Amino acid sequence: MARPGPRTTYRYSDEFKATAVRLSQLPGVSVGEVAASLYIHPFMLSRWRRLAREGLIVTKGVEVDKAVTAELKALREVQRKYERLKVEHDLLKKAIAFTSARKAMSSPSSSTTGKPTR
Repeated sequence: MARPGPRTTYRYSDEFKATAVRLSQLPGVSVGEVAASLYIHPFMLSRWRRLAREGLIVTKGVEVDKAVTAELKALREVQRKYERLKVEHDLLKKAIAFTSARKAMSSPSSSTTGKPTR
């Protein structure tokens, strides 16, 4: 339930906006990744990118810290590996369930009754 009263509105500096836009323009980096790393909504970053294209936010001359760039690349690598491990884990769970079901089905028929087989 919503609380009564005024909402908290965050004000970001032009330098922060320009840096966020520059980070989102790096090759191989998505808007969602940058927004998540800066704790802002992706829609807000997309709006800032549009304002930068229109010339309302100046991104020229804004330097992106090398450590931040490296952190975003490392984050992207970790996310890619995590997604791969999730797929592998799901596949292994299915394989275990499949082999367990086959063993359960074949187990009663392979039991010996004491009668000689011909």
